[in-house]
Amino acid sequence: MGTTRLWRDGAVALEGFPVADISDYAASDDCLVWADFVSPTEQHLAAIAEELDIHPLTVEDAVHEFQRTRLTRFENHGFLALHAIAIDEQGEVTDAPITAFLTKRALVTVHGPEFDMTPITERWDKERRLLSAGVPALVWALLDHVVDGHFAAAQELDSRLDVLEDDLFDEDGGDGDVQRRSFAVRKSLTQLRKVATPTREIVATLLHREPVLPREIAPYYQDVFDHTVRVIEWTDTMREVVGTVLETHVALQGNRANAIMKQVTSWAAIIAVPTAITGFFGQNVPFPGSGEPGGVVVSSVLIVTASVALYAGFKRRGWL
Repeated sequence: MGTTRLWRDGAVALEGFPVADISDYAASDDCLVWADFVSPTEQHLAAIAEELDIHPLTVEDAVHEFQRTRLTRFENHGFLALHAIAIDEQGEVTDAPITAFLTKRALVTVHGPEFDMTPITERWDKERRLLSAGVPALVWALLDHVVDGHFAAAQELDSRLDVLEDDLFDEDGGDGDVQRRSFAVRKSLTQLRKVATPTREIVATLLHREPVLPREIAPYYQDVFDHTVRVIEWTDTMREVVGTVLETHVALQGNRANAIMKQVTSWAAIIAVPTAITGFFGQNVPFPGSGEPGGVVVSSVLIVTASVALYAGFKRRGWL
C-alpha cells in the first residue's frame, strides 16, 4: 500500500514493514517513522488513521486534491497541506499537492504520482545528523523542497518577464502576442503567490510557536522562512512589472496609432493639393490661361511646388 521507513539514531534500521507496525514503532522514543502513500483512497488510509489515531476529517481531506495550503493542529497530531509549484515548457503552472500527518514520532505523506519524494529522501540521507530532532527534521526537508520549487518557479517567470520586456519595443512582434504573454505571466504569478503566502505562515508557525523546535533544526527552518519571504517579495515585484509592461504596451499602441494618423493625414493633405488645383483648372468657365498651353504649365508648377512644400513641412515636423 505504501512506502515505510524506520530510523534509529539517525540511521535507517528498517524499510518496507507493514502499516500495522507503525504505531508500535512510533511509541518508542528512539524510533522515527515515515510512511508514504501515492494516490490512496479513504479506505487505504483507514488503517494508518487507526494506527496513529488520526482525526477522520483530515483523512478525508488528504485524498482530495483541492486543499488550500495550511497547517491544522489537533490534540495528538497535525495536518499539513502543501502545493509543489513548477513552470512547464509552455509557461503554464503545474501544481502537485501533497498532504502530511505529523505525530510525535511519525510522518505520513500522501500525494499523487506527479510529486516525487526522491529528492526529499535524499535530503534525509544527506542530513542524518538532523534526524535526532525527530519529525521536525523530516518536515523541514519536505518544506525546503517545496519552497525551493517555488523559488525555481519565480526564477523561471522572471526570465520570461525579461524576454517580454525585450519584445515590448520590438515593432516586428505582434501586439496581441505581447498582451497574451503578459496576462499568462500575471496569471502564473497569481497562482504562485496564492500558495507561497500561506506556506510562509506555516513555516512561521512551526518556527515561532509552541512546541519550540529543537535547537539544531531551528536555523534550517529560519532559512526556509527567509526563502518564502524572498519568493513573495519577488512575486510582488514581478506583478508590478507586469502591470507596467501592460501599461507601456497600451501607451506604445497609442503612440504608434498617433504616428500612423499623422502619416495618413499628411499624405491626404499632399494629395488634396493637386486635386484642388486640377479641379480649379478643370472648370468649364473662362479664366486666365483657359485653353492655352500656359495654363497647363502654371497648374503643373503649382501642383509640384505646393506638394513639395507640404512634404518638406511635414517631414520637418516628424509627421512623415
